[in-house]
Amino acid sequence: MPKPLLSQPKKYKLIVEKDVAVPLRDGAIIRADVFRPDSGDEKCPIILTTGPYQKDKLWVPPPDLEEKANPYMNWECANPLWWCPRGYALVRVDSRGSGKSLGLSEPSSYQEAVDTYDAIEYVAKQPWSNGNVGCLGISYHANFQWRVAGLQPPSLKAIMPWEGRADQYRDQAYHGGIFASGFLVSWWWMQAAHHLLGKPDRYNPEAFNNNQLWNYMRNDLDSEWWRLKSARWDQITVPLYSVGNWGGHGLHLRGNTEGFLCAASQHKKLRVHTGSHYHPFYAQEARIDQLRWFDYWLKGIDNGIMDEPPIKLEIRTGGSKKPYAFRYENEWPLARTQWTKLYLVPTRDKPAAGAKPVEGKITTTPPTKSAKITYPASPGGRHAHGGRTGVSFETTPMPRDTEITGPIVLNIWVSSTSQDMDICATLRHIDARGKDVPEVGQRGEPTECITKGWLRASHRKLDPEKSLPYRPYHAHNERWLLKKGEIVECQVEIISTCIVIKTGHRLRLDITPKDGHASAHFTHYHADYNAEAFNTIHCGKARPTYLLLPIIPPAADAKPAAAAKRKSRAVPKK
Repeated sequence: MPKPLLSQPKKYKLIVEKDVAVPLRDGAIIRADVFRPDSGDEKCPIILTTGPYQKDKLWVPPPDLEEKANPYMNWECANPLWWCPRGYALVRVDSRGSGKSLGLSEPSSYQEAVDTYDAIEYVAKQPWSNGNVGCLGISYHANFQWRVAGLQPPSLKAIMPWEGRADQYRDQAYHGGIFASGFLVSWWWMQAAHHLLGKPDRYNPEAFNNNQLWNYMRNDLDSEWWRLKSARWDQITVPLYSVGNWGGHGLHLRGNTEGFLCAASQHKKLRVHTGSHYHPFYAQEARIDQLRWFDYWLKGIDNGIMDEPPIKLEIRTGGSKKPYAFRYENEWPLARTQWTKLYLVPTRDKPAAGAKPVEGKITTTPPTKSAKITYPASPGGRHAHGGRTGVSFETTPMPRDTEITGPIVLNIWVSSTSQDMDICATLRHIDARGKDVPEVGQRGEPTECITKGWLRASHRKLDPEKSLPYRPYHAHNERWLLKKGEIVECQVEIISTCIVIKTGHRLRLDITPKDGHASAHFTHYHADYNAEAFNTIHCGKARPTYLLLPIIPPAADAKPAAAAKRKSRAVPKK
């Protein structure tokens, strides 16, 4: 009989080993839980995760998850009751200083990557292991993969970082140089509380004692301190399947697209989907992708996954609460992209009033006259919060369905009465009635936002070696403070997106001095130089302010994901 192209479930007995001691090179011990099939003489490949979320902490999923609740579910990790019957062992490691692993807590650190290297090599040598280790998990359980992959542990054969930030400075802590306090503060106190205020059996009383928020704020420019916590793309050579979410612009998506674009791996793939932060991971369709990837690289099953085009994108056509259809592509960004400049033209010189104010047009025609619009950086008072801020620009109704897929740049000329200013750019999809067309957000909520970008004007310095025409790369290593009234050019990196703007619908751009429409829990600390300041956007022939959009024309060779194939250059690991 022919060998099946996908590992099939068998009725193995589940072996669960709790609190396994993993020795580290410095003499320390960290603890892991091991879930593996009782498969006799048949040895297993391993899927390993490392994180600070407590390997013993039960996660009770919502009832609409495609995998059902069971005693072994853990936040953002694979389900042993699905994977172990298919011949895989799952290993969950508590990071040093968290859960049941004692020591100094240092989340998302170089030390954590070194510890994970040691854990990979330790479990790979166990008598029940076939010596091949892969990594799979969401968010933090994706982020660690970038760092440990750069250390190149010999037994690590493939990774699948699922919605995982990669550059700790740019992706998570400082969006465009602006401190992303909202998520970081809530994340830190929640993890500390889970360790110290949860169940009364405090087996690790020093857990999460790390002063992380102070360290993040103290290191507010990029430096080697951040590089040690981030992906080193030239050192990542392991086969890589990078998986992002179009709704993840506030934290993870940039890491996934950068990972595919920049990693030195010869064999790499990119998938971007929609939905909440965790529903897609546990969907049957996604688990098949995961299984095919690890079957190929950890078991040597030539199932055709490397014969398919490397890019798999869920194409958002607007407003669906359910997944859209996937489409295969051959490169990222797409080769047939029509890079299109859409110019901003103010029609007023100050913010408009009313329920749905718009202050300017977005047009394909370059402006012939100079214009500017000024708005308060702290409307309503010195430290006012809430209400509308900034200004908005809109296109005319689209004459045809228009697909925008890829990275975006806002090239903008600005000045301020203060020494600095924050530029928050939000793209929105407006229907023929003037209402937002929402997409599913990371928490499953309707989000009236396509994507976002941020830049603090003093951080406008570019790294010319790393910048691309469609993706500016800011150095973030010094501040170019503004002089009062000085006009400067800024290139704002707007996180990649995918949307089809329907015929008769409009594209809207909000430019705000602080967190704008649909920021949710990804908010920022907007410093005191905004107080009582006024910011100005300048437009015109001499100073063109424009969006650079990736317009995608229909392609005769673009095929749905179920049908496309290409010749493989990969050789499966035996």
